[in-house]
Amino acid sequence: MQRSRIVYTALVTLALNDVAFAADQTKKADKPQEAAAAASSHATSAPSKASVVQAEQIEVRGHNTSTIASSATKTNTPLVETAQSVTVITRNEMDVRGVLTLNQAVRYAAGITADTRGGEGTRYDLFDLRGFTVPTFLDGLKLQDSPTGFAVAQTDTSRLARVELLKGPASALYGQSSPGGLTALSSKLPTDQRSYGSVNTTGGMFDLYRVDADVGGFATDDGLVRYRIYGTVNGQHTQLSQTGSRRFSISPSFTFGGDGPTTLTLLGNYQYDPENGSYGGVPLVGSLKPASYGYLPRNFYDGDVSFEKFNRRQGAITYIFNHRFNKDWSFSSRGRYDDIKTVYRSVYNNGYYDSDDGSSGTMLSRSAYGTREHTYNLAFDSQIKGQVRTGPVRHTLMFGFDYMQQRANDDEAYGDAPDLDVLHPDYYMAIPALTPALSYVTRSHQIGVYAQDEIRWKRFILNGSIRNDWYRSHQIESIEQSDTRQSASQITWRASGLYHFDFGLAPYISYSTSFQPQSGSVSNDGGVTLQQAHPSIGKQLEGGVKYQIPGTSVLFTAAAFHIEQSNVLVSVANTGYNVQSGLVHSDGFEFEAHAEPFRNLMLTAAVSVQNIKDDSTGMPLIQSGKGNASVFAFYTMPSGKLKGLGFGGGMRYSAKAYGGQATYGSVWLPQYALFDGSISYDMTNLSPSLRGWKASASVRNLFDKNYIANCFAYGTDGEYCYYGERRNAQASIGYSW
Repeated sequence: MQRSRIVYTALVTLALNDVAFAADQTKKADKPQEAAAAASSHATSAPSKASVVQAEQIEVRGHNTSTIASSATKTNTPLVETAQSVTVITRNEMDVRGVLTLNQAVRYAAGITADTRGGEGTRYDLFDLRGFTVPTFLDGLKLQDSPTGFAVAQTDTSRLARVELLKGPASALYGQSSPGGLTALSSKLPTDQRSYGSVNTTGGMFDLYRVDADVGGFATDDGLVRYRIYGTVNGQHTQLSQTGSRRFSISPSFTFGGDGPTTLTLLGNYQYDPENGSYGGVPLVGSLKPASYGYLPRNFYDGDVSFEKFNRRQGAITYIFNHRFNKDWSFSSRGRYDDIKTVYRSVYNNGYYDSDDGSSGTMLSRSAYGTREHTYNLAFDSQIKGQVRTGPVRHTLMFGFDYMQQRANDDEAYGDAPDLDVLHPDYYMAIPALTPALSYVTRSHQIGVYAQDEIRWKRFILNGSIRNDWYRSHQIESIEQSDTRQSASQITWRASGLYHFDFGLAPYISYSTSFQPQSGSVSNDGGVTLQQAHPSIGKQLEGGVKYQIPGTSVLFTAAAFHIEQSNVLVSVANTGYNVQSGLVHSDGFEFEAHAEPFRNLMLTAAVSVQNIKDDSTGMPLIQSGKGNASVFAFYTMPSGKLKGLGFGGGMRYSAKAYGGQATYGSVWLPQYALFDGSISYDMTNLSPSLRGWKASASVRNLFDKNYIANCFAYGTDGEYCYYGERRNAQASIGYSW
């Protein structure tokens, strides 16, 4: 059955390609330059052929501007004409701030609850958007989570050309997704430059070392075949004692077709993490609250060095195919195969002490866990896009089909571990053998068909999207002898309206929906009959205004939103089933300002206020914050003796956040503010012989503030916290051509 689904998906994709080429052959009268043209511009005036071709190049090879995004509509649309909140983080901004991880990249965005595993759980990208965890898409295709959440890919940010945060439900175009939105990553791909490249070396605190290389250009004299290869070797100790991380990654890519009407890009990636820090934390008593001995140091490690292991191998191959029939109609298809294998073994603290009250003494209770997980993921997405006119109204149409499939194998084991004396820790203790607990094979797939119509009349822009998804999951567990099946079908949609004044102002309103499959048994008759849970449903009403100063990259956005997630599972006490009566609200306001570049100044500022409430508990969702604020500015001297010197800094503020229920009551994390700094110098200004050389340095948490980034408190079941990132400075020198 699984093979038949793969064959079916491949046949559909091939059929769409055949239809595309057949349609192309029937249009003999079309001029060659029309066949090579890209989608027409969203501007009110007709674009030139050169600008139209460039628009297609942006779609294939990545965006080059901070004022255009594709995640909200799957078409390149100016942000000021996008009736939904989208934050763009460009490659330049990441370089200026010295970003090394996705967690660091999103810290300055409005609505973010950053670093939910603090400064120590860096092996995964963990943050919330508008109060919810959100999925990640790479090059338009979802990076699928594993059933346990451990065999999950992590994309090294050196590979990325840009990051987009799409806020609010987006299932109408992407299928199963979060009410909070999604993260859209774009890989570096071959460009239209004949030859280019860069090599950078970085060193820093905690014995950081990095070597990053990026080389590309024309593989043929006419540029019909282009290539790009980038890779990194890096490692460092983490802020916890006894732990470290290492990574090796390489990503070759080739584009065939040059600037012609038909292009095919092939992108490969292999990444190996021999080790990647620790996933542990610290007990709440001794971090957020003082213990009898005071507070634990920020480098406290709760594991065992001889037992600790995290090893991840991930490989992927992606294709991106684009064909343009004429200036109005085009076809695109993309697909990726991922293979992710993780070996994870750890001793972790149980969130309490081995004492009568669980909070006194110095002997920290611990347990041990291990898993071997291997996931095989397929994802495809194909679209036909076109433009038609009905009188004075212009329609931009899109019809799409996508497919996702996953097979996951997992073996899990649990066991006891010796208590740890927090004042005199021994990190080389004998850990008893683990007892196998779970061994399962999970197969799942999702099929989705969708359509979108963007309607333009004068300065009105209306957008409507609708999608139907069919989701199936089957898990066989061999130790407990269970067989679980899940089947769901869901229709989601989105509608929006925007008016773009000629002086740059654009008020808008939008409504969008989402769905997420859930695992668990549900009963509506007191446990007499049980059934599998239906998906949770998300819906959002958002209204706002955007303003872009005409002719500049200066963009201001303000939005208010109301999100509801319904059908949420609520466990019934002392039973093994749930009811689907849960309802979560997220209400808030966000403001962002961006300028990149504007008169040698890069500026980003953000403010958000949000209120999240779970009706089943009467409290916020655990790890949801009350809002954030940030500002970062970087200025480069344009002339004079200091020409080429860039300097700047930023401030990140996080309002208080909810950490669950402890034995003493509700847990609230205090607000905190952190400061960052950056400096760079183009060494060409020292001597013409140093053309292409650049030095830079950056520091995060400049004043080394001691703060708690997050807590998970479940009363007597455990109370855990995570220290935030300590001061971390780095310096780089690189050469580019």
